[in-house]
Amino acid sequence: RVQLVESGGGSVQAGGSLRLSCAASGFTYSMNCMAWFRQVPGKEREGLAGIYMGGLLTYYVDSVKGRFTISQDNSDKTLYLQMNSLKPEDTAMYYCAADPALGKCQNIATVHDFEHWGQGTQVTVFS
Repeated sequence: RVQLVESGGGSVQAGGSLRLSCAASGFTYSMNCMAWFRQVPGKEREGLAGIYMGGLLTYYVDSVKGRFTISQDNSDKTLYLQMNSLKPEDTAMYYCAADPALGKCQNIATVHDFEHWGQGTQVTVFS
């Protein structure tokens, strides 16, 4: 059974950093697009970054490019999101997701129907 379990969320002052983790199990990790999304209550889920082919390919949306870095450890099937220079508008529930389709990584800004989702971890950035 596929499982994605996020951790690492919390409260941080604006300008600070957090690293989110997502432990994956139950599927062929390196052959899936792994991605991070976030959602604020009352708003649509927002794609942030995707990684594929064991880390050879990465994709970012413009709003986080240069501040967030997606990476993965293939040995223990853990996905990471390093978030730097955090802003209050980054406050949201953050989710990791997995899907076999490379195209979903390439279109992370618009494609949100990933096959598997974690339960989310809350990030709060205060000014």
